[in-house]
Amino acid sequence: MKLLPDGRLYRALVLGTATVVLGLGVYFLVAWLVTDDTGCAHGVEKRGTKSECTGVTDGSFHFADALAPVFGRIKAENDSIADKSPATVALMIPMISDNPAEQHEFTEQVQGAYLAQYRANHQANGQRPPIRLLLANPGRNYEFWEPVAQQLADAAASPTENLRAVTGINISLKETEKAIAFLTAAKGIPVVAGPMTADDIMNSAARPHAYPGLARVAPSNSDQAAALGSFGSDIKPAETMVVEDVREDDNYLTTLRQAFEKLAKGAPHAPETFRSPTDFNDEGNLANDFHQMVPDICSSDAKTIYFAGRPVQLRQFLIELGRRNCAKHYTVISGSHASTLTVDAKFQDQWGSLTAGAGITVRYAALAHPDSWSGDGPETPGGSRRAYKELADLATMFGNTSATGIGRTSLSDSRTIITYDSVTTAVSGIRNDTVGKVEMPTLDEVANSWLRLHGGNRVNGAGGWICLDQYGNPYNKAVAIVHLDPVTKSAAFDRLAWPAGRAPDANCSIRTGG
Repeated sequence: MKLLPDGRLYRALVLGTATVVLGLGVYFLVAWLVTDDTGCAHGVEKRGTKSECTGVTDGSFHFADALAPVFGRIKAENDSIADKSPATVALMIPMISDNPAEQHEFTEQVQGAYLAQYRANHQANGQRPPIRLLLANPGRNYEFWEPVAQQLADAAASPTENLRAVTGINISLKETEKAIAFLTAAKGIPVVAGPMTADDIMNSAARPHAYPGLARVAPSNSDQAAALGSFGSDIKPAETMVVEDVREDDNYLTTLRQAFEKLAKGAPHAPETFRSPTDFNDEGNLANDFHQMVPDICSSDAKTIYFAGRPVQLRQFLIELGRRNCAKHYTVISGSHASTLTVDAKFQDQWGSLTAGAGITVRYAALAHPDSWSGDGPETPGGSRRAYKELADLATMFGNTSATGIGRTSLSDSRTIITYDSVTTAVSGIRNDTVGKVEMPTLDEVANSWLRLHGGNRVNGAGGWICLDQYGNPYNKAVAIVHLDPVTKSAAFDRLAWPAGRAPDANCSIRTGG
C-alpha cells in the first residue's frame, strides 16, 4: 500500500469510519423514534402491551374508526364555541375493544354524549355557559385510569380548560372505583356516572362521603332486582335457581350476585357457580362448564334462573341451555348488561332458542327503553314524553352516515339514552350555578348542585326522571323490564317497574325509609 504523505491515509480512515458510525447512529435513532414513539396525538399516548392509545382529546383524534364520525362532530362543536368561555365536561369510558359488540356500545355512548352537548348548546334557550366536550379513554377495563384521570384533574385546575364534571363511567370494576375515588375524594371533581350500576360504588347512609361529588343516573343492581321482583311477583322461590360468576374484583358481579341471591331466598338448591376469565370479554372454555351445568338444572324444580354474569358468559350459557335434552320452559333473568346481546353478532344465530317452541324467555332490567314514554295514553309519573322525544328527534337528525352525521344510532339498547342523561345531568348542575354575575361555577358549587336536583329541580331525563337523594343516587328511578324478542331480534318492552314498588308522585318527592 502506498502511504499518503503527512498522515493523510490515517485521517482518511478515521474520517471514513466516523462517517459510517454517524450514519448508523442516525439510522438507529430514526428507527428507535419510529418504533418506540409513544405519542398518538396531543394528550394521547400509547400504553400497555397492546400499545393502546389512551388519554384525553377534544375530538381531534379518534381512538377507533367507528368513532371517527361522532368525534368529528364533537370537534366541530368544540371549535364553534371556543371563544365563548365554555364549561368543559369530559366523557370517561373505554373507547377501544376487541369485542365488536362492546365497541358498538362504546360508540353509542359517545353518540349520546354528543347529542346532549348539541342540545345544551343549541336547544336550551341560550342558557350559559356553552358546553365543551372532552373524550377520555382510560384503556380497556380502565387499566390506565390513573394517568388519564390526572389529565382530567389538570384540566379542572386550568383556568382556560374549566373542566367542571366527568361523566360516563360505564363499567363497575375495581379500577373504576379507584378512578372515581381519585377524581372525587382526591381532586374534588364532580362525577356523574352513566351505565354504572354496582351498589358498592356510591354514597350511602353508611358511607355518606365515600365519593364526595358523585352522582349516579342509573338504577343500581339492587334497585333493578327490586323492580324485577315486583314484576315477577308470581315467581315461587322454590322454583328458582341462581347461576353466578364468582370472579373477584368485579363490582357489577358481586352486587348482582347479592341481589339475585336475595330474590331467590328459599330456593332448594345452592347457586351453580363458574369463574369467568380476568378479561370478561374472553370466551375461555366456559361453554364446557355450562354444558355440564345444564343436566343439573334440568333435574331440578327450577323454572326461573337468575343469571349473575357478564354478556359473553350469558350468551354461552343460553346457547348450552338451548341444547338441553329436557323439555322444560325456563325464564332466565339477568341485569342491565344483558342488553349487549342485542348487538352481539355471535348471538345472531341463537335467537331461535328464544321462540315459544324452544322454551326460553330472557328477561332483564334495562337502564332505559324507547317505549317507556311513548304512546297516547295518560303519561305515567316518573318520566317525560317530551324529554324522550327531544333525544329521539336529535338521533334522527344526526343518526346517519352523511358528512354531518354521527353514524347510525339506536336507542333500543339503552346505552345512548343513559349516557345522554348522564351528560344532561352534569349540564344541569353546572348551569344551575351560573346566575347573576357568576359565569363559571367552582367545582364545589357544581358538586353541591346535586343536592338540589330533585322535586321541581329534577332532571327530566330521556330515560325517566332523575331525582337525586342526599347521597347523589337516583331515587325510585324507572326501570324498564324487557325481554329478548326473537322476531325483531331486539329488546321488547314489557312494562315499567319501580324499586319502591310504586311510581313516584308528581313532585318526585323523596320519602324517608324508601
